[in-house]
Amino acid sequence: MQKRILIIGGTGRLGQPVARHLNKNGFQIRVMSRNVEKAKELFDESFEIVQGDVTDNDSLTQALNGCHGVHISVMGDNDLCCVENIVTLAPKFKLERITYISGSTVFEQNRWFPMIGQKLAAEKVICESGISYTIFCPTWPMEMLPGFVRDGKPSLLGKQPSPIHWFAVDDLGRIVATAYQREAAVNQRFIIHGPEGIPMKEALERYCRGFHPEAKKVSVMPLWLVKMMASITRNKTLKFVGGMMDYFDKVGEMGDPTTANEILGSPATTLDEWMMQRQTKNSRKVQTT
Repeated sequence: MQKRILIIGGTGRLGQPVARHLNKNGFQIRVMSRNVEKAKELFDESFEIVQGDVTDNDSLTQALNGCHGVHISVMGDNDLCCVENIVTLAPKFKLERITYISGSTVFEQNRWFPMIGQKLAAEKVICESGISYTIFCPTWPMEMLPGFVRDGKPSLLGKQPSPIHWFAVDDLGRIVATAYQREAAVNQRFIIHGPEGIPMKEALERYCRGFHPEAKKVSVMPLWLVKMMASITRNKTLKFVGGMMDYFDKVGEMGDPTTANEILGSPATTLDEWMMQRQTKNSRKVQTT
């Protein structure tokens, strides 16, 4: 009998490949989404799509019914709420497994940053639940790079000098699916790093050479200027993004991926390989339109 896994955040950047790899590995996948139509566009009929909201216990109750495990890939203010609600409902459905996406800088010394404090609290709830768990702490996905280019102009907030071991989200999907099939992954917290350490500016320059050759230079806005502009304009989005980039500028990349690589296999896709794969997909899209 196939084990059913509920994917929360399955339509997101990190959730989609997890759903697909688990499906490929023989699990029955149920994707919970607030936007059912969007989910149906992303997944074929082999996936079960249900409507729900992580803050609504009634919809969570329906989504969890009959599930062996749940994978949580949620960002933002509802992250901790989602984990608390699932752990509260878990005994009713005899939930046997929780997997959770945290972050590579989620350590006690960084609790001062609100997002990290919330992730630490969510991890604590999971670890104390008595349910078998695996927590994944990835660094930056390569799929973030296109977001740094607006109207063909690449830009960064802050210098971001530390090397980042970028990973491809498809590798993360494979790693999570592997964890569901290996006893050694139970009750573990894994740091996920990609194969190459590349500073953010260099990674963006390489991405632009492949996809935005018209962009001659990556502009870097000083963080002090970002803060001043956010304050003057009262732009909440700029304030949030500026604060997050200021945080990463300070802490860089953290964690040791050795244990994850040994048990689950290391992310293998390099930046150049990822770009080639992306170019191939884009070419196929052009040919089919």
